[in-house]
Amino acid sequence: MNVAFDVMAVLAASTLFASAAIAQNARDVRGPSPLVAIENQAPARLIVDPPLAEQLAHGLVFIQYATENLRVVPVFGKGALDVSPRIGHLHITVDDAPWHFVDASGETVIVVGLPPGPHKVLFELADPTHRVIDSKTVSFEIPVPASTAPRK
Repeated sequence: MNVAFDVMAVLAASTLFASAAIAQNARDVRGPSPLVAIENQAPARLIVDPPLAEQLAHGLVFIQYATENLRVVPVFGKGALDVSPRIGHLHITVDDAPWHFVDASGETVIVVGLPPGPHKVLFELADPTHRVIDSKTVSFEIPVPASTAPRK
């Protein structure tokens, strides 16, 4: 008899999880339709994760980011300010360099060739005219490779 109750409990739990997964719709995943203007858009927000630790050990910096209430696309200029839902791109500065690069892909940012030691990457969420809306700085350390570490 206990087996029957266990089976029923498993079925009930799987039905609950399945219905929660089904309740998610395309708008939940992709955001609002780009075909309809949004009145009173919420402020744009930038979310930046720390670099993937496994890759740092190899001297590679992989940083994932996401935006809320802004789509990252390669569209620039004053006319693009009127696009709804809001669009923009990122300015990325490594170690306080006097220059930055622009990312309009929405994909993981990859930085290679940094020497061992502490580093930081500044992410700036910008509108199509390059006005900064939000920013985040990620600090990390690239370890000395085990093969070149001084022996004690």
